[in-house]
Amino acid sequence: MNKFLSFLLVVGILAGVVAYFSLFTVHQTERAMVLQLGAVDRVIDKPGLNWKYPFVQNVVFFDKKLLEVDVPSREILIAGKKRIIVDAFARYRITEPLKFYQNIGTRLQFDSRLSNFVNASVRQVFSSASLNDVVRDKREELLQKVTELVHSQTVPFGVDVIDVRLKRADLPNQLRNNVYTRMQRERQQEAASWRAEGEEIARTIRAQANRQVVEIEADATKKSEILRGEGDAIRNRVFAEAFSQDPKFFGFYRSMQAYEKGFKSGDTRLVLSPNSEFFKYFKRSDGEKPAAGE
Repeated sequence: MNKFLSFLLVVGILAGVVAYFSLFTVHQTERAMVLQLGAVDRVIDKPGLNWKYPFVQNVVFFDKKLLEVDVPSREILIAGKKRIIVDAFARYRITEPLKFYQNIGTRLQFDSRLSNFVNASVRQVFSSASLNDVVRDKREELLQKVTELVHSQTVPFGVDVIDVRLKRADLPNQLRNNVYTRMQRERQQEAASWRAEGEEIARTIRAQANRQVVEIEADATKKSEILRGEGDAIRNRVFAEAFSQDPKFFGFYRSMQAYEKGFKSGDTRLVLSPNSEFFKYFKRSDGEKPAAGE
């Protein structure tokens, strides 16, 4: 009985070892290629549990999902013999694992070759483009041409290059500093020009305002003099009419005004004869001076 159990145990262990080396799982994001002694036996596209001959066959897996490779930064020449640093990356998908394996072998080898393809295509396309085209105006159009070139070179490897994008397209440090300095100087000159133009406009506005003030003051003075003259004329006419109606009362009124102005408080001195016409209203009606207390 013990021997039988031991036999079953050995058989179970052997079956487990055989199953371990014979069975494998293909996930939804993968394709599998079964190799027998280095030669391709079959390609498995559907996910699930599969088998192989142990020790004779081995399995290579390929991703179905979108893959990405970073391309090392490179300095390239563009139009006008200007140098820029380009930092790019490419995205691709393995569409035919058999071709990929037969022509490339591993993803690591393909990533290296793809980087070379991208660099060569970027140099070719960007060589006739200006900096503004690369950075702003025709960036998408240029990258589309680069993608098409790279795709045409990778089709024989069973790979579909989806797109090539730029992380950065910039001037080298020294050139960038020179450009920044030149732009800063241009902006300062432009600011100085605007400032001078603004000061000139301000002076013109102030001169116009001052001239308007002078004109307004002159016009106001003119109108005030006219109104004052008209008022004096009306006053003189009224006085004349009043004088013609009662000359004695008018004379008395004017004398009272003269007395009010002449005898103001303070050090007032008048050098006049007592019999002067100025003092006629200080006399009695009979021509005698009034006595003290009258």
